Amino acid sequence: QVQFVESGGGLVQPGGSLTLSCAVSGISFNLYPMGWYRQAPGKQRELVATISSLGSTTNYGDAVKGRFTISRDNAKNTVYLQMNCLKPEDTAVYYCHTVTQYSTYWGQGTQVTVSS
Repeated sequence: QVQFVESGGGLVQPGGSLTLSCAVSGISFNLYPMGWYRQAPGKQRELVATISSLGSTTNYGDAVKGRFTISRDNAKNTVYLQMNCLKPEDTAVYYCHTVTQYSTYWGQGTQVTVSS
């Protein structure tokens, strides 16, 4: 059974930082690219960042470039999202994601709220 367990969300003030984690089981984690997406109320789900299977290549959505960093630890089957200089417009549910040859997988989501 494939499981994605996300953690690290919460309430943070503007300008603050958070680190999200997504622990994955049930797939050969080191074979697949991983991604983070987010969805704010009333908006479509959007790309935040992706990382290649070995971590050598990353890609970021324009809204987060220079502020967020995606990384992975294949020994721990975990992908991370370091979020700095957070803004109120970063408020959303953040989802971990991957696609294998068998299916598309999403985590359950973790809420990030940026507010003073």
